[in-house]
Amino acid sequence: MLYYLFTWIEQYIHIPGAGLFQYISFRTAMAVIVSLVITTGFGSRLIRILRARQVGETIRDLGLEGEKQKQGTPTMGGLIIIAGIMVPTLLFAKLDNIYVVLMIVTTVWMGTIGFIDDYIKVFRKNKEGLAGRFKIVGQVGLGIIIACTMYFHPDIVVREPVVYPKLSAAGADMHVEQSTGEKYYTRDVKSTKTNIPFYKNNEFDYAKVLSVFGLNGTTLTFFVFLVFTVFIVTAVSNGANITDGIDGLATGTSATIGGTLAILAYVSGNVIFSDYLNIMYIPNSGELVIFAGAFVGACTGFLWYNSYPAQVFMGDTGSLTIGGIIAAFAVLIRKELLIPMLCGVFLIELVSVIMQVSYFKYTKKKFGEGKRIFRMSPLHHHYQMKGYHEAKIVTRFWILGIILAILTIVTLKVR
Repeated sequence: MLYYLFTWIEQYIHIPGAGLFQYISFRTAMAVIVSLVITTGFGSRLIRILRARQVGETIRDLGLEGEKQKQGTPTMGGLIIIAGIMVPTLLFAKLDNIYVVLMIVTTVWMGTIGFIDDYIKVFRKNKEGLAGRFKIVGQVGLGIIIACTMYFHPDIVVREPVVYPKLSAAGADMHVEQSTGEKYYTRDVKSTKTNIPFYKNNEFDYAKVLSVFGLNGTTLTFFVFLVFTVFIVTAVSNGANITDGIDGLATGTSATIGGTLAILAYVSGNVIFSDYLNIMYIPNSGELVIFAGAFVGACTGFLWYNSYPAQVFMGDTGSLTIGGIIAAFAVLIRKELLIPMLCGVFLIELVSVIMQVSYFKYTKKKFGEGKRIFRMSPLHHHYQMKGYHEAKIVTRFWILGIILAILTIVTLKVR
C-alpha cells in the first residue's frame, strides 16, 4: 500500500525521498526491518496471551533428554511468523502483482490449515490434530491453485529469444549480440520451461516428459506440470513440519532457504543478471524479493523466542505455512527442481521417517518383529538418542543448510 502512496506523492507532490519506493532493494530492506520489529516487538505480547489462555504444547513421552521441561510451552507461535510476513508484504509490495498475490494466498491458505490443526490439538485436546487426509487435501488444493495460475494466467510469462526471420509478435524488443553483431529479438511468452541444474542452458521443459513416450499435447503437458507442482508443495510442507521437532531447527533452516530464494528471485527478475547468468528472465518476478525479505525477517525474529530453550513453538500454524511458502515461491520463480538441494535438510528429515517406517513394516511382516534403521526418526531425534545436545544438533543442521544454499546458488553457473 505504501508503494502506491509514495508513487502518488512523488508524481504530484514531489517530496524528496519518495522515489526510494520505486526500488526493490529499498522496499526489501524495509520489509525485513518491519518484519523483525513485529516478530520481536509483538512476539513477547503474543506469548503472554498464549500463556494466559493456556495454549501449551502437549509433549509426548519419547524418552528424550529435556523433553519434560518443554511441557506447557506456548504453541501456535506461527501466528507471529504469519504477521511478520503479511504486514510488510501488504505495506511494501505491489499488490496487483500476480506473484505477490499467489504468495499471499499461499500464506493464508497454509496458515489456516495449520491453525485448525493446532486448534484441535490444544482446545479439543486431540493429540492427533487435523486428520492427515484433510492436510493432504489442503496441500493438494494449494498445488492445484498454483499450477493453474502459473499455466493459464496471462501475466505469468518468460522472456525468450526469437529468431529474426520468423519474428511476428508485435512489441518485441530488438537486441544486438555483442560478440557477433547479429540482431535478435526477445518477446514475453507463455512457457512450461523451468530451471534445472547441471544441464545445458539450465533449462528443462515439462512438455518433454511425455514426449519421450511419444505423447504430446497441451493438456498432457499441463497434467505433468500439475503433478510436479502438487508433489513439491506436499513434500516441502510436510518436510518442514517434520523438521520442526527441536528448538530453532525449522526456523533457522527456513531463514537460510528464504534468503537464497530472495537471491534467486532477484536475479530471475533482473534482465541484466539473468542474461549474465544465462537463466530465463521472468518479468515482474523481482517483486517477490520483498515477500522473501519479510519471510526471512519473520523467521529470524521468531528465532529470538524459538531458539534453545524455546519460549514458544511455532506449531503446525508455522511449520506448514513456511513449508508451503518455500514450495510455492520456488515454483513461481521456476527453481522448483533446485528444491532437493536447497531444502536438503527438510529432505533428509522426511526421507529418514519414510525409511524408518517402511523398514519397520517390512521387517515386521517378514520376520515377525519390526526393526529400525535409526534409533528414532526424524533424524534429529536419532542424534538426540545418541546423546547429542539439541543445540549442537541444530547448529550443525544450520551449517549443512548454509552449505546447501551456497551450492544451490553455484548451480546457476554450472552446466
